[in-house]
Amino acid sequence: ALIVLNAAVFLYELSLPERRGAAFLAQFGLIPSQFSHAPTPPEFLSVVTSMFLHGGWGHILGNMLYLWIFGNNIEDVMGHAKYVMFYLSCGILAALSHALTDPSSPVPMVGASGAISGVLGAYILLFPRARVLVLMPGLGATKVAAGVVLGMWFVMQLLSGGMSIGSQGGGVAFFAHIGGFLAGM
Repeated sequence: ALIVLNAAVFLYELSLPERRGAAFLAQFGLIPSQFSHAPTPPEFLSVVTSMFLHGGWGHILGNMLYLWIFGNNIEDVMGHAKYVMFYLSCGILAALSHALTDPSSPVPMVGASGAISGVLGAYILLFPRARVLVLMPGLGATKVAAGVVLGMWFVMQLLSGGMSIGSQGGGVAFFAHIGGFLAGM
C-alpha cells in the first residue's frame, strides 16, 4: 500500500504543469527554513507529506525498490498497523534530522528515503545474516549478507553527510538517511 500510495502521488506530480508541480513540491515538501521558526500546522504537516513526494523517476524507483526488498520482512515481523506507524515515525525523525542539520535551507526536502532508511535500520538488526542479491562490478550478481550491504550503505551515508556539511542548495538529504536509519534501529 505504501508503494502504491507513493506511486499515485508521483504520477499526480507528473500530471501537473511545470510551474504548478514546483508549487506542489514547495507546498507539501519540508522546507527547513520555514519549519525551523515555530512551524504553522501546514508546515508541520509537511514533515509527513514530504515522505510521499519524489524528485524524479530515479528517485522514486530507487526508493520503492529498497522498500519492496526490505519492507515486507519488517512488516511481517510487526504486522500491518504497527509497520505503518513505524514507517511514519522513522520518516518524521528522518525529516527532523535533516531540518536540524540544515535549518536555513530554502530547498524543499522530498522523498521516502528517510522512512525507508528506518526500515533498513530495523532490517540490519532483525535480519543481519539474510542474503541480499547485489550487483558487484566484475563479479556480477552475487548474494551478500544484509548486515554487510546495509552496514556499507550506512557508512556511505555518514561519509557523504560529513562531506555535505556547509554545502548550499539541493541534493541528497544524507542526514535524513542517517536519522531514519538510527530511528529504525
